[in-house]
Amino acid sequence: MRKRIAISFFSFFISSISFSQSDLIDTTLSHLNQSEIYKPIVGSSFNISEKGMIKKTSINGKSFLLPGSLILTGSLFCNSQFNKDFQKKVTPNDLTKKIHLDDYFQFAPAAITFGLEVAGVKGKHNALQTSIIYVMSNVFLNVLVVPTKRYTHELRPDSSNYLSFPSGHTSEAFASAELMRMEFQETQPWLGVAGYAMAVTTGYLRMYNNKHWISDVIAGAGIGIASTRLSYLIYDNVSSHFKNKKKAKSNTLLLPSYQNHQLGFNLVKRF
Repeated sequence: MRKRIAISFFSFFISSISFSQSDLIDTTLSHLNQSEIYKPIVGSSFNISEKGMIKKTSINGKSFLLPGSLILTGSLFCNSQFNKDFQKKVTPNDLTKKIHLDDYFQFAPAAITFGLEVAGVKGKHNALQTSIIYVMSNVFLNVLVVPTKRYTHELRPDSSNYLSFPSGHTSEAFASAELMRMEFQETQPWLGVAGYAMAVTTGYLRMYNNKHWISDVIAGAGIGIASTRLSYLIYDNVSSHFKNKKKAKSNTLLLPSYQNHQLGFNLVKRF
């Protein structure tokens, strides 16, 4: 009972972000007006043209409804008969040799993303920025997964320990896949499909290898997606806030001018 309460509360928290994030985004990323007042002290006028500020991130509160629903669904099926019935269909009765691709597929989309960006394939961020986002995602992921495993005390299908819920491999795989999707959704959208295919395969193999129940995999997928989306939301808003603040400080310019053998200055003020 306590495991359902804990994960349901987290799912509600993730979903409720939609009610608070829109105001934060609008306030943080508000554009400066381009109305300019400038008069030369001596000499001709000087025009300044400026491109728009950093665009808003595509992540908003509604983006957390899907992962929140996955976490809630996984928690509801935790320790259920459905888990046991589904496991019988996925895990072979005579399982003698496990497939260990899940140990590699969980990191593969992120590794491919970094490799492509280093090679010059254009993504949403450069390799360093993507690395920061990925580290943030893993921090959020582990903060959620590790304590939840210990608190829910769910026995694994193979009875090896009581750290079954949620699936850490699946969480990592879907966090990695979401990273790839976010970076290349505008330039190479098919990469996101490939990343999620590896993530789904990871979740399937965790069940095939008799290490996780279907509820573990579903909740793990939700946590992974939510962790990466939260990282993008924070990183893009914080970085754009400081860039816009830096530009705002440069709204007053004093520039030298020379015309008709007279030396003077142009004062440029943007409000």
